[in-house]
Amino acid sequence: MSRRLWLPALLVLVANTAAAEPPRPIVLRAARLFSGTSDELQSGGVALLIDGGVIRAVGKAVVVPPGAEVIDLGEATLLPGFMDAHTHLSFEASDNWYRDQVDGLMRHPAEQAHFAASYARRTVEAGFTTVRDLGSQDFIDVSLRNAIARGIAVGPRMLVAVHALGATGGHADHDPFPTDRVIPPGIPEGICNGADACRAAVRYQVKAGADVIKVAASGGVLSLADAVDSPQLTLEEMTAIVDEAHRLGRKVAAHCHGDTAGKTAIAAGVDSLEHGSFLKPDTLAQMKAKGVYLIPTLMAGEWTGGKADKFPAAIAEKARAALQARSQMFRDALKAGVRIGFGTDSAVSPHGLNAREFALMVGLGMTPAAALRAATSVDAALLGLSGKLGTLEVGKAADVVAVPGNPLTDIRVTERVLFVMKDGAVVKRPAY
Repeated sequence: MSRRLWLPALLVLVANTAAAEPPRPIVLRAARLFSGTSDELQSGGVALLIDGGVIRAVGKAVVVPPGAEVIDLGEATLLPGFMDAHTHLSFEASDNWYRDQVDGLMRHPAEQAHFAASYARRTVEAGFTTVRDLGSQDFIDVSLRNAIARGIAVGPRMLVAVHALGATGGHADHDPFPTDRVIPPGIPEGICNGADACRAAVRYQVKAGADVIKVAASGGVLSLADAVDSPQLTLEEMTAIVDEAHRLGRKVAAHCHGDTAGKTAIAAGVDSLEHGSFLKPDTLAQMKAKGVYLIPTLMAGEWTGGKADKFPAAIAEKARAALQARSQMFRDALKAGVRIGFGTDSAVSPHGLNAREFALMVGLGMTPAAALRAATSVDAALLGLSGKLGTLEVGKAADVVAVPGNPLTDIRVTERVLFVMKDGAVVKRPAY
């Protein structure tokens, strides 16, 4: 195309862009508001003023500016956008474990990315506007995070880990497929043995785009070749991972069911322990003393232990054992005063059901307000986002959800989110 032809078209494009009007301010009205700054609800009619993607005013006396859009949500409760600190948006298990293994080997990454985009949409429409994605394959998590950030896909804000780190033969390694059919993974895929290799694996994940480092400190439920509570890395290896991650400005989330592995991870300085099924009171006391967060992923235990018959016998046995142990561990963690965040391990359970974790937490002794704070201000602190997210306060990003009724008297209303806003943009409206 000649310059004479394309220059006028470019000028029209620039003119149209310049003429685009900024988004109107939005005022949200509802019967109640849970700000996340305390355990109390504001009631009797409250409002939020949002402009430029930021909360500008909160309370009963909010003035509606000229030209603003007013969204009246009636007898609903406004809350900060929920966070899930343990997801895997790049895949989802079915009720057929064997079929899942075939799909994992046969499905092209580009095809799997389309599935991942649908899982992301489901998650944000369920009210989860921020997630931490703790392990993926084929860089689908990095690509999805970037696509959502650029407005190409609809989904939650994502912090990603790329590949989970772990030892050869451990939970982060492939199941024992024949090596002539499945190439054994190495440092780029997160499999490391020895402190130097573990440092290299951290560096590779950060190079590939990791916001957080995930490490398998113990065995897992859904892996065939290891005991669920077996320690898998030495203190030297774990310390190298944590030291390198912290040096590069990344936090470390440790997959850990076993108590001995938990002690090693705590001594190494990890930021959070994920699952924690078999942790003992003295280990929980160490977590409290060092400020290590617990992400209990009760949904994962509920889903695997409650559906154990669909798995091979070795996995079924571990699933039942983890489910049996986790309830007492959670009660012990509450008693010890451990900082408990919110995470589901979604992918083990279907995406979009994340809010069922609230009722499980409350059923094991957590107050509804504490459960809500776990998924808002507590997770925001763990993820390093407290300055921007986690509470409904002036100056915070406008991540807002609305649920019918009062979540402090019926926590299960969180499973019926009727309105979602992320960064001031409406993602979901009531279906009136």
